[in-house]
Amino acid sequence: MSSSPATSNGSPVSFDRLEAAASGSAIDASLSGTAYSPYWLRHPDRPMALPALEGNVATDLLVVGGGYTGLWTALLAKEKDPGREVVLIEAETVGWAASGRNGGFCEASLVHGESNGEKHLPRENKRLTELGAENLAGIIKTVKKYDIDCDLTPSGVLTVATEKHQVPWLEEEAAGNPELGAMDASEVRTHINSPLFEAGIWDRETTVLVHPAKLAWGLRRVCLELGVKVFEHTRGEELSATRTGIQVRTGAGQVAARRVALATNAFPSLLKRHRLHTIPVYDYALMTEPLTAAQREAIGWKENMGLADMNNRFHYSRPTLDKDGGWRLLYGGYDAVYHYGREIKAQYDRHDATFRKLAAHFLGTFPQLEGIRFSHAWGGAIDTCSRFFSFFDTSHAGQVAYCAGFTGLGVGATRFGARVMLDLLSGYKTELTELEMVRKKPLPFPPEPAAWLGVKLMTNALVKADRNQGRRGPFLKAMDAVGMGFDS
Repeated sequence: MSSSPATSNGSPVSFDRLEAAASGSAIDASLSGTAYSPYWLRHPDRPMALPALEGNVATDLLVVGGGYTGLWTALLAKEKDPGREVVLIEAETVGWAASGRNGGFCEASLVHGESNGEKHLPRENKRLTELGAENLAGIIKTVKKYDIDCDLTPSGVLTVATEKHQVPWLEEEAAGNPELGAMDASEVRTHINSPLFEAGIWDRETTVLVHPAKLAWGLRRVCLELGVKVFEHTRGEELSATRTGIQVRTGAGQVAARRVALATNAFPSLLKRHRLHTIPVYDYALMTEPLTAAQREAIGWKENMGLADMNNRFHYSRPTLDKDGGWRLLYGGYDAVYHYGREIKAQYDRHDATFRKLAAHFLGTFPQLEGIRFSHAWGGAIDTCSRFFSFFDTSHAGQVAYCAGFTGLGVGATRFGARVMLDLLSGYKTELTELEMVRKKPLPFPPEPAAWLGVKLMTNALVKADRNQGRRGPFLKAMDAVGMGFDS
């Protein structure tokens, strides 16, 4: 990473400037007393863990993984065929990993943004946009149908330019989507007041906000009510074929199934051939203490919409309501940390350098909130693939289906992934099974040490692009050419 915060025209980019100018004592104070654990998972509504599997069971469908992907797969399977026996096993507890730690942005996009979809799947990008809208509508319908308490809020996301060279990008996007409407700096600041914001667009239609952990727990509750057998603290350790189907061995038993859906995402797949298709990248977030009425008035953030900026290393933010009416702000993103060897370890959930960086950026973005403290700080692994949206596979003569690679879009796109896996397991051709998105896989990442080196080169190239008014250098252009670039 370059040590200079200057862009090509000599002016520092906003977040480099904020980081350089931040007071160490102010950052220390903001992180004093912080709990280093996910805010969402400390909710009093967190359910008691279910018993682990002991002994042998047989089922029509086994779902491995109790995050959003697995929960949606089990729920949709039971909705379609209530008589179907469905078992779900989870190595820890439902929603404990990415599904309970994310920012709660539930987006319609299935391909990580219109331009990224156009780059990778131009022939069906329009249809994927339609399917994404249908998928989001399906999520909202399910939440209402089963009365899932997940604080769903349909206020959308305000995307802001924090650099002057980003303003034309917003204007171009608004020109292609007249319903968005481009806002200049003064208008943006009537919605959220920050000296950094140069322009913005407010998309009210393609994103809803949720409490991510409560969504996972609500899906678990619905699965149980529909008759899904859920076993927590039950790790799938080995998958093998039998004369009558598939067998998955666990720590204290085994499951014999006619069909298996693998929904382990960032964690190693039970099918080794998928191990190079994803890497775990760590994302981090802060949560403020409840804001006072005066602090809310100072930043002018009246509506419960999300916020994101346009940098390659972007930030995301959103408010959340406590049960007692307290109003907090989540602030995350920017760094995406990869650890050598594709390792996932609990110790990686804490990254003090990133927490301090995020604190500096937050305090610089909202100087009116000087003196605020962060009650929680946490991180977790995201399953990233080289095209930045999900991919699919089958094995064992179509008896096993797999999907992963959501790259931060899992709150919404996992339901679509579940539908695809169930169609693949049905053995019939459907519109979903015939999509190029489903039939075509992303390029795998290389083994170590090439993977680690490649991620470092990509990160440095994205940093340089942000410091060079978004211009993509030779490395990024080369990655674009071979299908491993990202453009959202």
